[in-house]
Amino acid sequence: MEISFLMLLVLSLLLFPNGICKSLAARPLVVNIGSILQFNSTTGGVAVVAIHAALEDINSDPTVLNGTTLKVQIKDTNCFDGFLGMVQALQFMETDVIALIGPQCSTISHIISYVANELRVPLMSFASDATLSSIQFPFFVRTGPNDLYQMAAVAEVVDYNHWKIVTAIYIDNVYGRNGVAALDDALALKRCKISHKVGFPSNAKRSELINLLVSVSYMESRVIILHTGAEPGLKLFSMAKQLNMMGNGYVWIATDWLSAYLDTNSSVPAETISGLQGVLTLRPHIPNSKMKSNLVSKWSTQSKKYNYSDLRVNTYGFYVYDSVWAVARALDAFFDDGGRISFSNDSMLHDETGGTLHLEAMSISDMGNKLLEKIRKVNFTGVSGQVQFDAGGNLIHPAYDIISIIGNGVRTIGFWSNYSGLLSTVSPEALYSKPPNISLADQHLYDVIWPGETAQRPRGWVFPSNAKQLKIGVPNRFSFKEFVTKDNSTGSMKGYCIDVFTQALALLPYPVSYKFVPFGNGTENPNYDKLVQMIESNEFDAAIGDIAITMRRTVTFDFTQPFIETGLVILAPVKQHITSSWAFLQPFTLETWCVTGLYFLIVGVVVWVLEHRINDDFRGSVRQQIITIFWFSFSTLFFAHRENTMSASGRGVLIIWLFVVLIIVSSYTASLTSILTVQQLDTSIKGIDDLKNSNDPIGFQVGSFAQDYMVKELNISRSRLRALGSPQEYAEALKLGPKEGGVMAIVDEHPYVELFLSTYCKIAVAGTDFTSRGWGFAFPRDSPLQVDLSTAILSLSENGELQRIHDKWLKTGECATDNSEFVDSDQLRLESFLGLFLICGVACVLALLIYFGIMLRKYLRHEQRKSLRRFISFVHGKDPPKNDERRSMSLLGSSTPATPMSSLTTLEIERPAMEVRNTSVIEMES
Repeated sequence: MEISFLMLLVLSLLLFPNGICKSLAARPLVVNIGSILQFNSTTGGVAVVAIHAALEDINSDPTVLNGTTLKVQIKDTNCFDGFLGMVQALQFMETDVIALIGPQCSTISHIISYVANELRVPLMSFASDATLSSIQFPFFVRTGPNDLYQMAAVAEVVDYNHWKIVTAIYIDNVYGRNGVAALDDALALKRCKISHKVGFPSNAKRSELINLLVSVSYMESRVIILHTGAEPGLKLFSMAKQLNMMGNGYVWIATDWLSAYLDTNSSVPAETISGLQGVLTLRPHIPNSKMKSNLVSKWSTQSKKYNYSDLRVNTYGFYVYDSVWAVARALDAFFDDGGRISFSNDSMLHDETGGTLHLEAMSISDMGNKLLEKIRKVNFTGVSGQVQFDAGGNLIHPAYDIISIIGNGVRTIGFWSNYSGLLSTVSPEALYSKPPNISLADQHLYDVIWPGETAQRPRGWVFPSNAKQLKIGVPNRFSFKEFVTKDNSTGSMKGYCIDVFTQALALLPYPVSYKFVPFGNGTENPNYDKLVQMIESNEFDAAIGDIAITMRRTVTFDFTQPFIETGLVILAPVKQHITSSWAFLQPFTLETWCVTGLYFLIVGVVVWVLEHRINDDFRGSVRQQIITIFWFSFSTLFFAHRENTMSASGRGVLIIWLFVVLIIVSSYTASLTSILTVQQLDTSIKGIDDLKNSNDPIGFQVGSFAQDYMVKELNISRSRLRALGSPQEYAEALKLGPKEGGVMAIVDEHPYVELFLSTYCKIAVAGTDFTSRGWGFAFPRDSPLQVDLSTAILSLSENGELQRIHDKWLKTGECATDNSEFVDSDQLRLESFLGLFLICGVACVLALLIYFGIMLRKYLRHEQRKSLRRFISFVHGKDPPKNDERRSMSLLGSSTPATPMSSLTTLEIERPAMEVRNTSVIEMES
């Protein structure tokens, strides 16, 4: 017997070298879990009731744990006293528990997480601190909402309402600081930011909180994010109402502590609820279900049973309830796999000499890793929804309700879900069955009644009444002073840009205190890059003037809506050249000339064919007929043809041809006029390619961004660039030209060029604008004033005030309208008249077909002998006169019998003409 005992002792030492193992049966009768809560807090009281309610349901359910009773040991701790809470938590860890529920406080959770890692006890925590991670703490399992997601939802609400800066008030502990840090990161993703972070200690006095709120009221941001606990948060709201900080213009967004307080307390004092009107808050989204309804219905009985009858269930109660169930289901799966509960002493845990902490009393859970694995794999539907953990140890599908406090209750105005990352009025569970929609255009929330009982969305910021006077940098120009310059007599700034700024500022619904600070000595134009860089160095709060909005500048600064469109253009002297002797041929291309001339001949031939049988004007010798064809064809160009047309088909062809001639002549005249006129405005440069391909000097305005643009974007050598300071220098440099010390062209912005051309008429713009930019006012990144001024500039544009200011300062003369831009005059191509030629050609073909059809019919009717030669002779012959013609011949006393036209030979037709010629010869000889 003794030998057997010794062998068992040796075996146990070999198997458990770290200490003596305490083991239970495969399915023990009782299994203990622990919980660390603060009993006198709202969340702690709800958690106590939820744990006991879950234990009762688990132990009464025969399908779970199969006869094993789950019990809980709850330890009261102090969340606000970190050291005391740590000591209490360490004392509690001396008990052998398989898992821990809680703690609710982030500070204690960090400490207990280290202990849980060492003792291998799964920690089922509903602390929301975003820095608690399963990477650092493998045994940490988050069974509640994570502040990372809550702050993402807050940032989405801020961005949805177009607010750019917020003020964050937080309790200065681990929970508050880490929550605000998560908010800062979430806002940065939306290009928003926290302008001021205001923390306060948990034991802050009333006077300290009042001073805090007063300092916040002096800040420009009116969007205030409150991340505290229930007790200090309600105090701040009460004081804010007394300081008139709950009225128009303010926006208050409280994190989920406020919704937890309102959901938990059955009766909220009227004074408290009146101080919360218009406040937005968030609540972790819990879908409606039968399980949830059952827990809510029996909550009253459970809360009375454990002396928390004044508390109702809130979202944290649902999460705690499901946390206990998650442990029970994991433990059941652990037992099904043959797992046993056992603990071992850790030889590394011992007190130093004389110590009384009794660290050796803490035991390591031998089955902790396996139980943790089972917990991470649980997947069931609980009262809080789907209970399933992702790889990071967080619950899947985190979502929040967006709540507005109005009257005596609350109203859900929408939802935020991490599934899509957007705001929606559709419940999150309805979205899970669909592909995630990430379109910002589909975001929507219901209307909100904001503080001050207004439905109009607050701007979110104001210009502080105690703010310092804005220092606004203004370029003190030497040239083109119409845009902006310093008035030497008064010392004030004036010009087009100044008027635009002051008129836009007048439209803002709040006063802005500012002063203009001239930048530059006035003897030359300043460098605009240096001007805007002084905003970054805080020497100027803004910069206004003729400042071009360039890509490089927008990386660092925000610009208002452009108040004038501009772009770089090329100025070049007008090319004075001698007009070509053959300029009259330029309106048409060679192809067009050839086809037009060919059609003159074709139409002449067609009309001759249609007319020569019946019209004596188209008869005669071969030479005469050829001359007639050419004469008739080209005389139609001037509508001066003398030959009459007698056939209907001939007249039809002629009418169509005369219409074609009319169009051709009109087009030729217009094109020739344009060529001879525009050539006087021609420039030797046609566009930017001519500048790049040349080696001649190029001018630019001092201080303009055109210099860097040509060097960096167009790869033009900096040695070719010449800085010019005034319009007079422009004109002189262009007049001299590159060979006499001048420049071949000048590259400048369109507004300057427009003003320059109103005075100097012998210079023109070559080509078109080759950049598309505008002028705007520069502000620091995310400046709210930039947004409001952009809206004001748009209003000035819509009501015509912007154009009136333009006409006041930038009046242009006749030269600007005459020489505004060089336009290439293209030659008229054949395609321009193809339709006309086609119509005319079809008319000719149809007329010839009809004519030859009629001739063939007559030939077949009158001729007995058929041959091609006789048909050609028949077609060429002259038609006999009609009956009325014969009658008229008899009345004239003609004794010559009528001869059929078909029997006349060519010689007989020509005889009268020959007789006339012979008579003339005889008279000349005599």
